[in-house]
Amino acid sequence: MGCLAPFRLKESNASPETRLMPAFTIRYTLKFPDGVEQRYPVALDEATLEVIGQPADPPAWTELEIHQCTNCPLSKADVKHCPLALQLIKPVALCSELVSYHEVELEVETPERIIKRETTLQRALASLMGLLMGASGCPHTTLFRPMARFHLPLANEEETIYRATSMYMLAQYFAGKDGHPPDVHLEGLVRAYEAMHTVNVHITKRLWSVVNEDSSVNAVILLDLFSKTLPYTIEDSLDEIRYLFEPYLKTQGLLR
Repeated sequence: MGCLAPFRLKESNASPETRLMPAFTIRYTLKFPDGVEQRYPVALDEATLEVIGQPADPPAWTELEIHQCTNCPLSKADVKHCPLALQLIKPVALCSELVSYHEVELEVETPERIIKRETTLQRALASLMGLLMGASGCPHTTLFRPMARFHLPLANEEETIYRATSMYMLAQYFAGKDGHPPDVHLEGLVRAYEAMHTVNVHITKRLWSVVNEDSSVNAVILLDLFSKTLPYTIEDSLDEIRYLFEPYLKTQGLLR
């Protein structure tokens, strides 16, 4: 089982007050048939919902200009490393020599529950990397941070549609309370997923420059399938789950 350079966290430059902010941890454990276990705790700041800590001495493939996203708003004058790539160092290192169809037992412990399931390595990594990407600090993933707080491992397409649209509409509720016109037609959500497709394409290029096998690359591709199709199918996809709300709409006299 191949590994890259050891992963170390450098001390945060945040103020003492920020470092003392409460955090919660989501723990991923990958259990392989040969008895080997790989553990990955993800500590999130409860205030910012960003991953706490950054790797010391990050590898060259994480530098901002390496396959920088064409829609990236960051500048090398201000940021040396891609914040999203920094959070992928450890999962890439853990599984750089493993093929995507490798069978694993995934265990995910959140503050509320423990979830276990046998799955493929690429699906387990897609779940972990989706969490890390949402909480990475990448400007294009900021919208998805609330989903990191209420993380659902191995979510299928229907669950993801429900969670993403519900999260976005709740954001519009708060925007409306602050005096901004709410986007009830989900146009901003469509734009966000279009931007994520561009991010996923360039992250895939980064990963191919460092890995020997396809597990981490295919994990991003799995995530990108949703990002790529949602902007074109969001109305049809929501129609598929409309039946869940019909009892409420009927009792409220709101059915068309």
